[in-house]
Amino acid sequence: MVAAVETMAYAGEVPWHGLGTKVPNDLSTDEFMKQAQLDWQVQKIPSMVNLPISQDKPGGYRPTGSYSLVRSSDNKILAPHVGEGWNPVQNKEAFDFFSEYVEAGDMEMHTAGSLQDGKIVWALAKIKQGFELFKGDRVENYMLFSNPHKFGKAIDIRMTPIRVVCNNTLTLSLSQKSDKMVTLSHRKEFNPEMVKEQLGIAREKLENYKTMAEFLGSKRYTTERLVEYLETIYPSKIKKEDRDPKVPTTVNAKRAFELIETQPGANYAKGSWWQAFNAVTYSTDHLQGNSTDGRLSSAWYGRNRRLKLKALNTALEMAEAA
Repeated sequence: MVAAVETMAYAGEVPWHGLGTKVPNDLSTDEFMKQAQLDWQVQKIPSMVNLPISQDKPGGYRPTGSYSLVRSSDNKILAPHVGEGWNPVQNKEAFDFFSEYVEAGDMEMHTAGSLQDGKIVWALAKIKQGFELFKGDRVENYMLFSNPHKFGKAIDIRMTPIRVVCNNTLTLSLSQKSDKMVTLSHRKEFNPEMVKEQLGIAREKLENYKTMAEFLGSKRYTTERLVEYLETIYPSKIKKEDRDPKVPTTVNAKRAFELIETQPGANYAKGSWWQAFNAVTYSTDHLQGNSTDGRLSSAWYGRNRRLKLKALNTALEMAEAA
């Protein structure tokens, strides 16, 4: 699986994944894009098939009816086959989306880069609108713009909370359907003003998230319920009647169980479902997987993102029953 970070730049503090090249804090969005080595174009070029040479035919090339997405900087093929109606969004358009907010002082560029050999380009900006929980447990909010140059992937613009004390990336919403704040098909023209209007709803969800986090922090678990929670997230192959209800059995469940007391920020809302949820998010962001860049890709676009969503919903269900 290709998950490696191709290029990345960051401003300010080292990001949670520890990757990238540090750049000055005061760069414009255009300058940030260049420092992240993303100042290239995506060209949509007709795909051709090579015709064999025979006695009757001279060979040559014939259009296939589909198109390829090609990177201008090195002629790398990012997507071999897309339809005629596919509209590539250029990296500059993605960065220009942040310009208004950055110039107004509402946001600051944080990180940007490309994954999967340039097939996914992303930019992350810090929103100057965080909140504090439990006397010191701070959550900062970010906006993530994902611009995929590959078939089957939509443009994805969403809010992403990050817990400062442990650098956990937290899932924002309570259902998988609404987890993506705004998604746009490449078959439509990119309309930044429409997206900004829709993102007004996202700010309301940030307030809802704070309320939800406070609720999780107010509800306590028992050891038996904690083990049940972890083995819901990381299912065991051992029959329930053959397990000790106070001891997790899977490798990942055991790791998260140990993190309850050892994770950064373990002293905040101790013994609560907020602590249990963050043990799972810390494990997925920092410990699971074979590499840091693989965990980054998975945290935002892959299995770990879905796992954290399941962890949040399950924690809420168990907290409500507590």
